[in-house]
Amino acid sequence: MPRMVKCAKLGRELPGLEEPPFDGPMGQKVFENISEEAWRGWIEHLKMVINEYRLNPANKQHQELILQHMEEFFFGQGAAPPPEYKPQK
Repeated sequence: MPRMVKCAKLGRELPGLEEPPFDGPMGQKVFENISEEAWRGWIEHLKMVINEYRLNPANKQHQELILQHMEEFFFGQGAAPPPEYKPQK
């Protein structure tokens, strides 16, 4: 039986992640409060953020920016796309 969490993003009880997605306080916060479903949504959003901002996930400054977007996506008002973002049709 999967571990259930009250998902902070989706607002309902859903299966949680099997383990923290990465080390550190934010990884633990995501593990304790975010569902697998919301995590999949984040991965799709993250692709857009990396591409639109031309981020390198290996760059420490870019990692900090990604964490800020993650915090806003999961625990803030949501994450707005970059001003220049044009959705694909």
